[in-house]
Amino acid sequence: MTDKLPHEKGFHISWDQIHRDSRALAWRLDGKGPEDGAWKAVIAITRGGMAPAMIVARELDIRTVDTISVKSYDHQAQSEAIVLKSPDMDLMGDGTGVLIVDDLVDTGKTLKVVKELFPKAHIATVYAKPEGRSMTDTFITEVSQDTWIFFPWDMALQYVEPYRGTD
Repeated sequence: MTDKLPHEKGFHISWDQIHRDSRALAWRLDGKGPEDGAWKAVIAITRGGMAPAMIVARELDIRTVDTISVKSYDHQAQSEAIVLKSPDMDLMGDGTGVLIVDDLVDTGKTLKVVKELFPKAHIATVYAKPEGRSMTDTFITEVSQDTWIFFPWDMALQYVEPYRGTD
Protein backbone atom coordinates (compact mmCIF):
# COMPACT_ATOMS: atom_id res chain seq x y z
CA MET A 1 0.00 0.00 0.00
CA THR A 2 1.16 3.52 -0.73
CA ASP A 3 0.87 6.61 1.44
CA LYS A 4 0.52 8.86 -1.60
CA LEU A 5 -2.79 10.48 -2.33
CA PRO A 6 -4.04 10.60 -5.96
CA HIS A 7 -3.17 14.27 -6.46
CA GLU A 8 0.44 13.69 -5.37
CA LYS A 9 1.25 11.85 -8.66
CA GLY A 10 -0.58 14.49 -10.65
CA PHE A 11 1.16 16.87 -13.03
CA HIS A 12 -0.93 20.04 -13.27
CA ILE A 13 -0.47 22.00 -16.50
CA SER A 14 -1.62 25.63 -16.71
CA TRP A 15 -2.63 27.41 -19.90
CA ASP A 16 0.64 29.34 -19.72
CA GLN A 17 2.63 26.11 -19.40
CA ILE A 18 0.92 24.33 -22.32
CA HIS A 19 1.51 27.44 -24.42
CA ARG A 20 5.22 27.58 -23.52
CA ASP A 21 5.70 23.84 -24.04
CA SER A 22 3.83 23.90 -27.38
CA ARG A 23 6.00 26.79 -28.57
CA ALA A 24 9.07 24.81 -27.50
CA LEU A 25 7.74 21.92 -29.61
CA ALA A 26 7.39 24.27 -32.58
CA TRP A 27 10.95 25.54 -32.12
CA ARG A 28 12.21 21.96 -32.07
CA LEU A 29 10.32 21.22 -35.32
CA ASP A 30 11.26 24.45 -37.11
CA GLY A 31 13.17 23.77 -40.31
CA LYS A 32 12.90 19.99 -39.95
CA GLY A 33 10.21 19.41 -42.59
CA PRO A 34 11.04 17.51 -45.78
CA GLU A 35 10.16 20.37 -48.14
CA ASP A 36 13.20 22.67 -47.67
CA GLY A 37 12.55 22.48 -43.95
CA ALA A 38 8.86 23.38 -44.26
CA TRP A 39 5.82 21.33 -43.27
CA LYS A 40 2.82 21.15 -45.61
CA ALA A 41 0.13 20.47 -43.00
CA VAL A 42 -0.71 19.79 -39.36
CA ILE A 43 -3.13 17.14 -38.14
CA ALA A 44 -4.33 17.63 -34.58
CA ILE A 45 -5.39 14.53 -32.66
CA THR A 46 -8.63 15.56 -31.00
CA ARG A 47 -9.29 16.65 -28.44
CA GLY A 48 -6.06 17.09 -26.51
CA GLY A 49 -3.89 17.85 -29.50
CA MET A 50 -5.99 20.76 -30.73
CA ALA A 51 -4.48 23.53 -28.56
CA PRO A 52 -0.86 22.41 -29.10
CA ALA A 53 -1.47 21.94 -32.86
CA MET A 54 -2.93 25.44 -33.13
CA ILE A 55 0.15 26.90 -31.43
CA VAL A 56 2.59 24.84 -33.54
CA ALA A 57 0.75 25.79 -36.75
CA ARG A 58 0.87 29.48 -35.80
CA GLU A 59 4.55 29.43 -34.85
CA LEU A 60 5.59 27.58 -38.02
CA ASP A 61 3.15 29.46 -40.30
CA ILE A 62 1.39 26.27 -41.42
CA ARG A 63 -2.01 27.18 -42.88
CA THR A 64 -3.36 23.70 -43.65
CA VAL A 65 -4.70 22.26 -40.40
CA ASP A 66 -7.04 19.28 -40.03
CA THR A 67 -8.06 16.87 -37.29
CA ILE A 68 -8.25 13.17 -36.64
CA SER A 69 -10.56 11.97 -33.89
CA VAL A 70 -9.37 8.85 -32.11
CA LYS A 71 -11.17 7.54 -29.06
CA SER A 72 -9.01 5.49 -26.71
CA TYR A 73 -10.30 6.46 -23.25
CA ASP A 74 -13.58 5.85 -21.45
CA HIS A 75 -13.76 7.84 -18.21
CA GLN A 76 -10.01 7.73 -17.42
CA ALA A 77 -9.60 4.06 -18.45
CA GLN A 78 -7.92 3.10 -21.71
CA SER A 79 -9.91 1.10 -24.25
CA GLU A 80 -9.34 -0.04 -27.84
CA ALA A 81 -8.39 2.92 -30.05
CA ILE A 82 -10.86 3.63 -32.87
CA VAL A 83 -10.91 6.41 -35.49
CA LEU A 84 -14.12 8.44 -35.30
CA LYS A 85 -13.17 11.07 -37.92
CA SER A 86 -10.33 11.16 -40.44
CA PRO A 87 -8.70 14.19 -42.07
CA ASP A 88 -8.79 14.85 -45.81
CA MET A 89 -6.98 11.70 -46.98
CA ASP A 90 -6.39 13.02 -50.52
CA LEU A 91 -4.63 16.09 -49.14
CA MET A 92 -2.62 14.26 -46.45
CA GLY A 93 -1.60 11.23 -48.55
CA ASP A 94 0.86 8.93 -46.78
CA GLY A 95 1.80 11.71 -44.37
CA THR A 96 4.91 13.02 -46.16
CA GLY A 97 5.48 16.58 -44.91
CA VAL A 98 2.67 16.31 -42.36
CA LEU A 99 3.01 16.98 -38.64
CA ILE A 100 0.68 15.04 -36.39
CA VAL A 101 0.35 16.76 -33.02
CA ASP A 102 -1.07 15.49 -29.73
CA ASP A 103 -0.81 16.67 -26.15
CA LEU A 104 0.45 13.36 -24.75
CA VAL A 105 1.56 9.89 -25.72
CA ASP A 106 0.67 7.46 -22.92
CA THR A 107 0.77 3.81 -24.01
CA GLY A 108 1.02 4.64 -27.72
CA LYS A 109 -2.29 3.00 -28.72
CA THR A 110 -3.67 6.17 -30.30
CA LEU A 111 -0.46 6.94 -32.18
CA LYS A 112 -0.23 3.36 -33.46
CA VAL A 113 -3.59 3.75 -35.18
CA VAL A 114 -2.62 7.16 -36.60
CA LYS A 115 0.80 5.92 -37.77
CA GLU A 116 -0.89 3.11 -39.72
CA LEU A 117 -2.92 5.73 -41.63
CA PHE A 118 0.02 8.12 -42.17
CA PRO A 119 3.23 6.06 -42.09
CA LYS A 120 5.47 8.90 -43.33
CA ALA A 121 4.09 11.63 -41.06
CA HIS A 122 6.16 13.15 -38.27
CA ILE A 123 4.48 12.59 -34.90
CA ALA A 124 5.06 15.21 -32.22
CA THR A 125 3.67 15.35 -28.70
CA VAL A 126 4.16 17.86 -25.94
CA TYR A 127 4.43 15.22 -23.20
CA ALA A 128 5.48 11.57 -23.33
CA LYS A 129 5.28 8.61 -20.97
CA PRO A 130 7.84 5.77 -21.22
CA GLU A 131 5.46 3.12 -22.66
CA GLY A 132 4.55 5.29 -25.65
CA ARG A 133 7.70 7.36 -26.09
CA SER A 134 8.93 5.25 -29.03
CA MET A 135 5.74 6.10 -30.97
CA THR A 136 6.59 9.81 -31.14
CA ASP A 137 9.31 11.36 -33.25
CA THR A 138 9.56 14.55 -31.19
CA PHE A 139 8.39 15.49 -27.70
CA ILE A 140 9.24 18.09 -25.07
CA THR A 141 8.78 16.62 -21.58
CA GLU A 142 8.77 13.05 -20.29
CA VAL A 143 6.73 12.12 -17.23
CA SER A 144 6.57 8.80 -15.37
CA GLN A 145 4.04 6.21 -16.53
CA ASP A 146 2.05 6.43 -13.28
CA THR A 147 1.66 10.23 -13.43
CA TRP A 148 -1.75 11.61 -14.36
CA ILE A 149 -1.52 14.86 -16.31
CA PHE A 150 -4.21 17.42 -15.52
CA PHE A 151 -4.60 19.63 -18.61
CA PRO A 152 -6.10 23.11 -18.29
CA TRP A 153 -9.09 22.28 -20.51
CA ASP A 154 -10.07 19.56 -18.01
CA MET A 155 -9.86 21.80 -14.94
CA ALA A 156 -11.91 24.53 -13.29
CA LEU A 157 -10.67 27.16 -10.89
CA GLN A 158 -12.44 26.72 -7.59
CA TYR A 159 -11.69 26.30 -3.92
CA VAL A 160 -11.24 22.72 -2.69
CA GLU A 161 -10.90 21.43 0.86
CA PRO A 162 -7.40 20.21 1.73
CA TYR A 163 -6.85 16.45 1.83
CA ARG A 164 -5.03 16.60 5.16
CA GLY A 165 -5.87 18.96 7.96
CA THR A 166 -8.22 21.89 8.02
CA ASP A 167 -6.30 24.43 10.09
